Amino acid sequence: MAKENEQSGQSGQTDRRTRGGGGGEGGGKRRGPAAREPRSKLYDEEVIRINRVDKVVSGGRRSSFSSFVVLGNSQGKVGFAQAKAKQVPSSIDKAVRHAEKTVKAYPIVNGTIPHEVEGRFGASRVRLIPARDGTGVIAGKSVRAVLEKLGVHNILTKCYGSTNPVNVVRATIDALEQLKTKEQYQALRGTNL
Repeated sequence: MAKENEQSGQSGQTDRRTRGGGGGEGGGKRRGPAAREPRSKLYDEEVIRINRVDKVVSGGRRSSFSSFVVLGNSQGKVGFAQAKAKQVPSSIDKAVRHAEKTVKAYPIVNGTIPHEVEGRFGASRVRLIPARDGTGVIAGKSVRAVLEKLGVHNILTKCYGSTNPVNVVRATIDALEQLKTKEQYQALRGTNL
């Protein structure tokens, strides 16, 4: 009888250890999401926003997801796109494929932009101001994503109006499209500046 109790007690201890109740492999700190493979081979990507939409139908609800992605190579090229799908990974894949087609080159001079500029989209306005070395990227999350993917290291920014991340990214791209280098201005005017 005593031998049976000892055996059952030992088996109870092993059960607890194997189930992860102890401080071994099963317990402890929680890990973040598993690192996933980048979807684009040419550019770095950042997901700005994932929006879930539920449609109520007779059988219940149908969910779909919309992803907004910014791509860039940190060497003067950046692009963005939005795509929808039934699953989150599919919507991100589709957005990355679309964004690769929209990537454009923008002028960068010594790690910052050539001159001050303001972009607009909808009710959002974004002002980009060049800064000297050591300033860093002073910007909110959405604007920072675009500028870091572009390869800008020193810049000051300010957002006015709506802070919807999608509109802020589009306003930032609108501002970047207005940039011109000194050489481009000289060619336009036909004089030396």
